[in-house]
Formats: sequence, C-alpha cells, structure tokens
Amino acid sequence: MTPIDPGTLMGPLWTLLAYIGLGWLAARRLAVDPRPVATLLIYLVAPLTFFRGLVQGGPTPGYLLLTATLFALASLVAVVVHRLGRSAFAPQESALLAFSSGTGNTGYFGLPVALVLLPPQGVTLYLFCVLGVTLYEFTVGFYLSARGQFSVRQSLAKIARLPLVYAFLAALLVSGLGLGVPDAVMQGLAAFPATYTLLGMMIIGMTLGRVSVREFDLRFIGACVAIRYGLWPLLSLAAVLGLQALFPLSGELALALLLIGVVPMAANVVVVAMELGIAPEKGALAVLITTLAAPLLIPLYLTLMMRLAGLS
Repeated sequence: MTPIDPGTLMGPLWTLLAYIGLGWLAARRLAVDPRPVATLLIYLVAPLTFFRGLVQGGPTPGYLLLTATLFALASLVAVVVHRLGRSAFAPQESALLAFSSGTGNTGYFGLPVALVLLPPQGVTLYLFCVLGVTLYEFTVGFYLSARGQFSVRQSLAKIARLPLVYAFLAALLVSGLGLGVPDAVMQGLAAFPATYTLLGMMIIGMTLGRVSVREFDLRFIGACVAIRYGLWPLLSLAAVLGLQALFPLSGELALALLLIGVVPMAANVVVVAMELGIAPEKGALAVLITTLAAPLLIPLYLTLMMRLAGLS
C-alpha cells in the first residue's frame, strides 16, 4: 500500500481552512447570515451532489451493501451515544453530540486524501462507504438532532421533507432501469460537488464569526473529540480485522474503511445544527479543533492501523 506521507494531507487541510476563513470574513465583515446557506445545502446542493455521484458510480449489490453497512454502523453509534449523552448533557447538546458521533468529514476532507492513497477502484469503494454515512446524516442523524428541540411527530415530518433520501431513491431507479441522464444535465450537475465543499466549510467560518468565549464548552468538545478520534478508529480497525478473519479482504477496501474511521468531525454537524437551531457555535468549535488535529493524527493512526491489519 502507499506510505502515509503527512505532506499529503497539507493541501486538503489548507484549502479547507481557507474556506473556513472566507466564511469567517463573510460573517464578520459582510454580516452574512449562515442560516439560509445551511438551508440551501440541505435542500438543494447536497441532494443534487449525491444524485450525480451515485448515477456516475454505477451502484451494484456489492457497493450498496457497503452503503447499508456504514449506514447501520453510524446509526447504531449515534443511538447509543444519544442514550448515554442524555444523562450528561442538556437536550440540545446531547442531540448534537449524538448526530456528530455517527459521522465524520468523509467527503470534504476524506475524499481528497482517498484520491491520493487509493487506486480508482479503491476510491469507488470509499465513495459508497461515504454514501452510507451521508444517508445516516439526513435520516437517523437528522431525526436525533431534531429530537433535541422537537417532538417525535415534528422530527419525522422534518425528515420527510428532506430531498436527499428522494435523490438517493431516484438515482437507484435511474441506474436500475438503465435510464441515461443526458450529458447536458450531468455537465450542469458537475458544478455542485465543489459548491457543496465550499459552502459546507464556509458555514463553519460563518458560525465561528458569531462565537463568543462563553461558547467554549470543554466537556462537550472533549466528548466529541473522544468519539471521533478514540471510538471511531477502534471501530474501523475492528471491522477490518473481523472481515479479514471471515474472508480475504482487499487492501483497497481495508484502507477505505480505516480512512472512514480517522477523518475529523463532519462539517455537516454545523449545517444541521444551524438548520435546527441546536448549539451550532459549539459544533463549529469542535469541528475546527478536530480538523486542525487531522494532519498530525491521521498519518499516525493510519500507519499504526495498517500495520496492525497487515497492510504495510
């Protein structure tokens, strides 16, 4: 497998930090409100981005099994954390912690790293893993987040309004029936992945531009970091070792699963928190801290985990 070079991560990191800085400037100097941006991401940009990616990827039963497995794992982690967190945190904070526990920055940060470390087949495997995490974010994760402020009925109603699930089903229908999407449409949709990344990271900066010192909650941030950089690396390593014990596991799939476990917190934590009004400032601080730590921790984690999994 390709050696893990810390320099590989610096390009994606500085790009993402620059986007965060642009968002901070937009909020502080131009008084841009991040809430409409969050709504735009959830209801328009994200669904079109993942519709395009799924149609292009050509889903197969094997790929969709990866998606379903990651969806189930993310949902399980979030439900367990939600039950445990309710006794230690206020409702909004426990809801945000539960949402963040099931996801990571697999797209904005993880994908550029995957493109460097993995061959094309491995990148495809990684993308269908990411799709499972994304589906969790906009179904189970969104429900758990909404429960921090809304009733069960209101929370389910909010999920029913989310277009990403319908975009996922539409892409499966198009691929399953062998329907071709016109080239002009696919070319038009090509602008959305970059827009998704740019706005997703800028909204962190916009939220940080409104943060005061009292928003720094060491206990909440510590719990987020422990789950993201403590629990998830162990889960991904255990998954790889368990699969290797059952049948021969390709190195590409093993590395894709390990990478899912070591990326920083998801920018969508802030997007969803902003949309639902559940402590987005605390979420933004936690996301920023884990992103800054990523270039130091990811090479260390991946090198050690690859060695334990027999990949290096």
